[in-house]
Amino acid sequence: MMQSIRTSALLATALWGVACTSPVEEPGSTLPGRCQADAPLISAQKTDLLFVIDNSGSMAEEQAAIASELPAFLEELQRGSGVEQDFRVGVITTSVYLRAFYDNREQLTDFPDQAGRLRPVPDERERPTAERYLDESDPDLLAKFRRLVKVGTSGSGQETPFEAARLAVTPPLSTTPVGEGGNGGFLRDGARLLVVVVSDEEDCSSTERPPPVLLTEDTSRDLCSEQSDRLTPVREYVRIFRNLDDGRGSAREVLWATIGPVGLTDKEVGTVLDRTPQGTFVRNVDCPTSYGPGFRQKEMASQFDTGLKNLDSICRPSFRETLVSIATLARTSQSIEVVNLPDARLAQVRVTREDGTVQTCSVAGGDLTYEPSAEGRAARLYFQSSCPRQPTDQKLEVKLLCAN
Repeated sequence: MMQSIRTSALLATALWGVACTSPVEEPGSTLPGRCQADAPLISAQKTDLLFVIDNSGSMAEEQAAIASELPAFLEELQRGSGVEQDFRVGVITTSVYLRAFYDNREQLTDFPDQAGRLRPVPDERERPTAERYLDESDPDLLAKFRRLVKVGTSGSGQETPFEAARLAVTPPLSTTPVGEGGNGGFLRDGARLLVVVVSDEEDCSSTERPPPVLLTEDTSRDLCSEQSDRLTPVREYVRIFRNLDDGRGSAREVLWATIGPVGLTDKEVGTVLDRTPQGTFVRNVDCPTSYGPGFRQKEMASQFDTGLKNLDSICRPSFRETLVSIATLARTSQSIEVVNLPDARLAQVRVTREDGTVQTCSVAGGDLTYEPSAEGRAARLYFQSSCPRQPTDQKLEVKLLCAN
C-alpha cells in the first residue's frame, strides 16, 4: 500500500507539477490525450548462447557429462518468469593454435577450421550438416544439442577459450555469412550474448601471432600460468566483449559463465602437484581431474559477476546444478523491451514474486529507469535495486496509467 501511495504521489508531481495546464499540451510531450485500450507489450527476451568447449585429449568424460544434463538446462532456460524466451545456441572449441617444443624442435600448429568458427551440427550418424546454430523452436533441439557439445578430443592442448570467443563474435567471422565459412547471422540485433566456457585447464589466450607462450612435454609445469604476463590481459578481453555492438547502435549485453579448473568446495584457485605412476601433473587445488589452475578463468568470471555465481568446478561428478544455474542466469535479465509505451511516466510494472505477492514498480517511483525507443530499437525498462527481477518470479506485467 505504501508503495502504491508513494508511486501515485510521485507520478502526480511528475505529471502536473504546480501548473494548471495539462502536461499533454506541453511542447515535446509524449503523453497521449486520452487513455489507451492496449497495454504495453513485453518483447521476447533474445539471448544468443555461445558454448566454448575444450576439445583437448582429457575432456571426453566432461563433454559426455555436459550432454547428459542438457534436458535440465533447456527446461530451466525455457522458464520465462513472465517474459517469453527466444534463444539460440552455437558451439565452438577452445582450439586456435598450439605452440610447443616437442621432439627437440619448436612446432606451431594452427586450427583454421576451428579458431572461433561455429561447429557444424552433426546429424544422427555424426556427419556434419550445413547448420551452425540451433534455435529454441527446433523440435529436435535436445538431440542436436547433445551431439553438438561432443566436440571430440583431438584439439589443441593449449586451451584458448577467450581468444576463440573473441574470434567468434568479432569481424571478420561475425560478419562473414555462415555459407561462406563465417559466423554471420548467429548474433542477432538486440540480443544478449551469454558465453559459457567448459574446460579443465587454464586459459592461454593471446591476440598475438605467433602466440608468446611455448609449451613443452613437462607435465609438472603449467607454463601458461607461469608466463601469464605474456598473454593478452583478461581486462583487455573484457573490454572487447563489453564493447560489442548490438546491431542497433548500443553496446551488447554480455554475460559470462565458466565451468573450469577451480576448487570444488569454495572455487579456490591454486597449484598442486599430483605424482602418479604415469608422471607428475599440475592440478588446481581441490580439483583432482583438472590439468592446471584456473587463475585467468576465475578472473574472467569475476569481471562479469563479483559474487562468482557464474563460476563452478569442472571436477564435479555431475553438472546438473551448474547448468541449471547458468540457464537461470541466461533467462533472468534486469531489463525488458516494451512496445506501445507512449511515456515511461505512465508505466507500472507488476512483478508477481515466488510467494504470490505482487510488487508494483515504476519510473516515477525510482524503481525503473527508461531508455526511449530509437530507429530500429524498442524502448527498454531497466530494473533497479529496489525492484530487482528474481529467477523465481512467477509473472511480469506492464500496465499503463491514464494521464487525464
